[in-house]
Amino acid sequence: MDIFKTADILLPDSVDMKKWSVVACDQYTAQPEYWERVEKFAGDSPSTLNIVYPEAFLSEGDARIEKINAKMQEYIDKKIFAKLANSLVYVERTLNSGKIRKGLVGAIDLECYDFSKGSKSEIRATEGTILDRIPPRVKIRQNAPLELPHAILLMNDKDNDVLGKVAKEKQIYDFDLMENGGHISGWQISGDMAEAAVDRVNRYAKSAKDNLVFAVGDGNHSLATAKTCWENIKKTLTESERESHPARFCLVEIENIHDESLEFEPIHRVVFGQKPETVLAELKKFYDVTEEAADGAQKITAVFGGTKKDIYIKNPSSNLEVGTLQNFLDARAYELDYIHGADVVESLASGDDAIGFILPCPDKSELFEAVIKDGALPRKTFSMGEANEKRFYLEAKEI
Repeated sequence: MDIFKTADILLPDSVDMKKWSVVACDQYTAQPEYWERVEKFAGDSPSTLNIVYPEAFLSEGDARIEKINAKMQEYIDKKIFAKLANSLVYVERTLNSGKIRKGLVGAIDLECYDFSKGSKSEIRATEGTILDRIPPRVKIRQNAPLELPHAILLMNDKDNDVLGKVAKEKQIYDFDLMENGGHISGWQISGDMAEAAVDRVNRYAKSAKDNLVFAVGDGNHSLATAKTCWENIKKTLTESERESHPARFCLVEIENIHDESLEFEPIHRVVFGQKPETVLAELKKFYDVTEEAADGAQKITAVFGGTKKDIYIKNPSSNLEVGTLQNFLDARAYELDYIHGADVVESLASGDDAIGFILPCPDKSELFEAVIKDGALPRKTFSMGEANEKRFYLEAKEI
């Protein structure tokens, strides 16, 4: 079985695409006002907002899940989707910087994916999976008739053999994304051209170092949820049924890590419900901390009440600053959120009961080697771009 293949991809027909397409559900989790603006903008128009679960509203629980599944079925019954049979979708995302990020949407075989620590599977998590985040996501997916991908898988394709040779066949969408998300264009790839693209992926896969074909760049927990649901489903199937069951295959976008438009951004931390001085005092108990640069020390910037303070940890517990900080935060079990953008950190930590930590950005060129050598990196180590550059929901597939 191929690791990557075509799929029967669903796209809405005759709807306002700008209102249909919303950003990944794990963005703006501490900014419910963002999602309230999206809800107001989408109005009564068909929208992926109605069939995904923004994590900013997870407290709404099962009632919202039931509405999501019902709305999915309603969209199916109303036949709002056109089916692109046995197809791929080539995507060009124009970012606000003017750079164009290229990707290819298709289905991966979940039998080739393992998110457990130390995995040597063809598709691997790049960061630690937070296991307690999976059950609520499973609850969302297990009765859903559709999946909508925001997972992006990275290739280490130095020659750009896969995406560099995709021929644009038939344009199927071209529009501006909401909330300053840039512009997106997509082309259906089918028939011989799709077969050729899949063959190039498979040739690339055979040459992958340490069997690492795809590293999960975005959507690690969504992919882990799909895998968990598949493992549950396949227990009920015969061997022959397992070969082609739709839940075995998950829709993703693959991108090349060497694409110059693909920029890694750090993911910062904000601790809530704590006095900044208390957290800093606890940090000094946990590590050997100084406010002056020292050889071998890791630098982290603390932000609180309009103040920025560089701190240096002389006895780090991880090779990466993010790992050293996370070990401390986990040990103290603080209420915290993971934030894209230093300006958002400063805003959230402007009061007297929160403190933010601004972290440096990891080098994307070292990602595959780091995963091969060390396994999954600390969770929420990096982000591929700012929050408004994340993948927007667009395509769907029946599961």
